[in-house]
Amino acid sequence: MSILHKHLKIKFNATAVRQIKEGDLTGTARKAAIAAGLLLICGFLEVVSAQPLPPRPVIITVNNSQPLAFGAFTPGAVGGTVTVTPDGGTRSSSGTVILLNMGLIYTPAMFYVRANPGTVISLLSGPPSTISGSNGGTLTLQTDGTWPASPFVISVPWQQQTTVLVGGTLTVGTIAANPPGSYSGTIDVTFVQE
Repeated sequence: MSILHKHLKIKFNATAVRQIKEGDLTGTARKAAIAAGLLLICGFLEVVSAQPLPPRPVIITVNNSQPLAFGAFTPGAVGGTVTVTPDGGTRSSSGTVILLNMGLIYTPAMFYVRANPGTVISLLSGPPSTISGSNGGTLTLQTDGTWPASPFVISVPWQQQTTVLVGGTLTVGTIAANPPGSYSGTIDVTFVQE
């Protein structure tokens, strides 16, 4: 915090000072007396402060809370993609992929981030991941999109956490290339403090 002092110079002419002492205030003297009184009431000190620097070393913690899941679907004749958005967790498909409602969840990945207020954080997605099937076959997964949008600024105190959601797109082949089963793998997401 820095404090700036503002010094103001007030000039009175001799007549105005004498009239103030005598109690006979004319227009100019009255204005000078009011200005002097206001300056005394308002004070001469003005405080200016900047955002404090974060404590050193800067500490960020990230905890995975929920996996990126695409629910149940079938590739159809030629395959396509399945996308889960980060902002509302909606699911969509392209190509001949048919989304199925079999009680399997679809969700964006969820992370809890703790950092000092004012810390700027960006998310970097790794290269596409290979997702392996329990009955053979592989899918390709690319993370895309975050909520809040990257980069973002931490706005809550250290004790509170910021929820970050990450969406993704799964590329699906034909039914022969991707037989029915359970597919799983890992994704790489890097949180960068700027």
